[in-house]
Amino acid sequence: MQLRSWILCVAVLAGASPVAAQNGYKPTAVAAEPGENHLRNVLQLTDGGENAEAYFSHDGRRLIFQSTREGRTCDQQYIMNADGSQVHRVSNGLGKTTCGYFMDGDRRIFYASSDALERDCPPRPDASKGYVWRLDPFDIYTARPDGSNRKRLTHFGVYTAEGVLSPGGRKIVFTSLKDGDLDIYVMNADGTHVVQLTRQLGYDGGPWWSPDGKQIVYRAYHPHTDADVASYKELLAQRLVRPNKMDLWIMNADGSNQRQITHLNAASFGPSWTPDGKKIIFSSNHHTDPKLGNFDLFLINPDGSGLEQITTAPTFDGFPMFSPNGRKLVWASNRHDANPHETNLFVADWVN
Repeated sequence: MQLRSWILCVAVLAGASPVAAQNGYKPTAVAAEPGENHLRNVLQLTDGGENAEAYFSHDGRRLIFQSTREGRTCDQQYIMNADGSQVHRVSNGLGKTTCGYFMDGDRRIFYASSDALERDCPPRPDASKGYVWRLDPFDIYTARPDGSNRKRLTHFGVYTAEGVLSPGGRKIVFTSLKDGDLDIYVMNADGTHVVQLTRQLGYDGGPWWSPDGKQIVYRAYHPHTDADVASYKELLAQRLVRPNKMDLWIMNADGSNQRQITHLNAASFGPSWTPDGKKIIFSSNHHTDPKLGNFDLFLINPDGSGLEQITTAPTFDGFPMFSPNGRKLVWASNRHDANPHETNLFVADWVN
């Protein structure tokens, strides 16, 4: 869930500017780009600044998302109706947040926040290190959808985020640095019984359950050469990671049978499943010069076959999720930005 927190559920898209609350903004119909044949009736839900990682409630009526607004310089969590109306903040306004999700039959939400250890927005990483993400000290919290009755689920004090609820509602899969590397874990929805699923050196993250709960798709970067291993460990010791090479992997829900399904030699991230479980949608820049920042959405079969490009805008498209009934697709994009690098949320009817 962070390539904005892209990789991280976190990733913050570099260069986006903070904006005030979008008072009175009315969602706007925009045209799909040429070749976007699966998208119809595209609607821009937000207007300006950084808005990303919008995920549907289980009834499909609401979206939880992260946004930089209200004078802040880092993300807080917001909920709005699926048509973009009634936007309201649900996190406490402290620290930095990421990776929100609905749980308990939409009666509660959970998200990651750094406010236990960092109550102010963190500085951006040193530009001299190239394009890197900061591994903020997130832990996972749960609350009511209005933000009240907040409770802390994890107490690791290091990067712990990218949580997604299992289809049955009993477990949360997430990424954490708690044992010294970026690995995927699963725990009960109340935070108990934490089990580690991945152990290979490198970044394993962005996990997402299949609709039947039997498999988990995720993104991974595993350094192999001595130089790559040394570079990865050096950045990790500084709580940084460089997300320029990631591919998609699938494993069984218990962590067994881990296998790589893409070999694109690029930054691929943000995978989630079609509601029928037959395909995976994700974002990648494998088809273009990575310096251009042009990520598009792609579909692929779980066995790695049938790669199909979905979006064609010459800019960033990422964090896709289908509505529970499969009729809508929500995603974040830099298209139609009033200022360079603004990231907004879009929803469209899905055409098979």
